[in-house]
Amino acid sequence: MKEVQKTAQVHFAYQQIADEIEAQIMRGDLNPGDQLPGEAELAVQFGVTRSTLREGLRQLESDGLVHRPSPRRLEVAVPQAGPLTTRSGRAMALMKVTFRELWEVTMMTEPLAARLAAEHGTEDEINGMQALHAEFIAAEGMMERTISLDEDFHTRLADMGRNRVLGLAREPIALLLFRGFAQIAPYAPKFYKRQIEAHSNIIAAMRDRDADRAEKWMRMHTEDFWRGAQIAGLEDEIALNPRALS
Repeated sequence: MKEVQKTAQVHFAYQQIADEIEAQIMRGDLNPGDQLPGEAELAVQFGVTRSTLREGLRQLESDGLVHRPSPRRLEVAVPQAGPLTTRSGRAMALMKVTFRELWEVTMMTEPLAARLAAEHGTEDEINGMQALHAEFIAAEGMMERTISLDEDFHTRLADMGRNRVLGLAREPIALLLFRGFAQIAPYAPKFYKRQIEAHSNIIAAMRDRDADRAEKWMRMHTEDFWRGAQIAGLEDEIALNPRALS
């Protein structure tokens, strides 16, 4: 029992360290590129052993808030989308969010992403989307490959809009929602062909710089996904097991 209490105390201590340093970063007391004090100084500051301190620092590194340009130097980092997306996705999965909840938000984010992509995407980026679409067409019958390429399509589209807030907000939601394709496909055999049609028209709208048309096709595409979810009876089902986001 004492050993359990000791372990809990250590966990609480290193989490407090991570939380406090994260709070300083979020307040702007620490900025990207700032060097943190050495381990000995931080251990004294927090009143913990260096091993406990290191656990807290490892947590911050895992979350992408700090990084080591050299073994003895620890700096504040600009958080990358990947760790933040994974954390948000896990939180939503642990909350057991449903397909309905995800779809309701996606109906706002994905059409906006398509509009911004049509307004801001470069010719090279649009050509890249066309090449990706060709891969998607060629992947017919390969479920995992199809899902991966579809996720890539939507993520690239959002990146083209040059709005980082939208990118961070939509990514974990879309990741959870669109992985439901594997559950929908057996019930909606025409769904794959309709995806191809929607992606083709969205790319064409981007080439024409027609933001209204790009937004319209993405809205129809997202509504189509929901019809597939309804056919499959997934509306109020839990979207994903959190372990799948590891």
